[in-house]
Amino acid sequence: MPAPSTAVLVVHPLVLLLGFLLYWAGARRSYLRRPPVVPGDPALFDWHFFVPCRDEEAVVGTTVTRLRADFPTADVWVIDDDSDDGTGAVVEALAADDPRVHLVRRRRPDARTGKGAALNAAYDRLGAFLPEGTDRSRVVVCVVDADGRLDPRALELVSGPAAFGDPDVGGVQIGVRMRNAGDPRPFPERGRPVNAAARLLVRVQDMEFAVSNAGMQLLRNRTGSTGLGGNGQFTRLGALDRIGAAERRPWRRGALLEDYELGLHMLLAGYRTTHVADTWVSQEALPSARRLLTQRTRWAQGNLQCVRYAPRIVASRHVPGRGVLETLYTFVQPLAHLVTLALSVFLLGVLAVGLVRGQDTGVTATLSAQWPLLLVLAAVSVAPFVLWGPVYRRDHAPDASFVRSLLWGLALWLYAYHLFVVSARAFGRMLRGRNGWAKTRRNAEPATAGPVALES
Repeated sequence: MPAPSTAVLVVHPLVLLLGFLLYWAGARRSYLRRPPVVPGDPALFDWHFFVPCRDEEAVVGTTVTRLRADFPTADVWVIDDDSDDGTGAVVEALAADDPRVHLVRRRRPDARTGKGAALNAAYDRLGAFLPEGTDRSRVVVCVVDADGRLDPRALELVSGPAAFGDPDVGGVQIGVRMRNAGDPRPFPERGRPVNAAARLLVRVQDMEFAVSNAGMQLLRNRTGSTGLGGNGQFTRLGALDRIGAAERRPWRRGALLEDYELGLHMLLAGYRTTHVADTWVSQEALPSARRLLTQRTRWAQGNLQCVRYAPRIVASRHVPGRGVLETLYTFVQPLAHLVTLALSVFLLGVLAVGLVRGQDTGVTATLSAQWPLLLVLAAVSVAPFVLWGPVYRRDHAPDASFVRSLLWGLALWLYAYHLFVVSARAFGRMLRGRNGWAKTRRNAEPATAGPVALES
């Protein structure tokens, strides 16, 4: 029997692994057995795209032009968050020739205070633009990244009876794909080893969103706690109005995960949220580990900020019990990563001290006695990631070999360890009072192009 001081080293990973396996099994089942999406009639709704921009001159023109070509009856609202480049001029030129393109200009000191504040500015402009007496429950807002590309079938599928065809649905999130997953040279100026690592990093991000995260969201459809994301987020204007009345603004100013927080507010306001996996918005994956860690640190810190909603979620009469459990599980993930990291550091420290002193410690004895269990735990923790590989191959990379798909799954397992790093960095930022937000630099954007997130 392990000593009390070392029992936690066995019990803690067992509890975490059990929770992970239950969640993974539910997500995998939800993904593999998802019902076909019944399309609806987009003509029943009034569509408006919000495109928040800060220094997006290189991509915004293409994005707006594509949105207008694919969705000719929709309006596009581009929020220029006081860009230092020619973003505003590009959009202004497009708006001069197209009355459905609108430029929302923001200036410092009000600008550059986060994506939520930029979206609220567009919400205000849209409210002033719509004719008096508009049925705002029939107006749908979609947030698209400045480099986002939306599936031309998207409006048809999110109009269906399981989405906005149901008046109780306030928000719909669609799937996200990485359009550079097949890029053979993410860094054209670098050598083969660097590009091989970058290709793999891009690929596992595509796997993460296309199957793993999609399965998680489809599971949330069943638990009644579907989350909203920052790209491909559809919301009913009437629901935004209700949230704005209760929370002062639809999107929370200063939030690092303003998209996920909006989904929580939807649930608390009595609306349903849902995920439609059969349509998608594409974006660029990050081939740079440095920029990826910066982006994910912001996400992890935003997740930690959301813990304050736990009492409201638990007390809400609108969130079912299984949705409460799923939401609390999501909230606790960064904290669980921190505890695991701390225990791992402690374990390595004890082993190192024992090795230097030539002493046998209780930890060493416990681990030696439990090695068969630890081996089983290691195998069971790796298998779920590996099993996503063939699913991803079937749906998104049919030209790849089965063996390669298993190797991709193994890479996805290794990639998941970045969560421990970003959780620790996020916690450190919170302790230092650092809650600032900086946009992630585009792959083609030079490192000297303005205030973008590099490593802070």
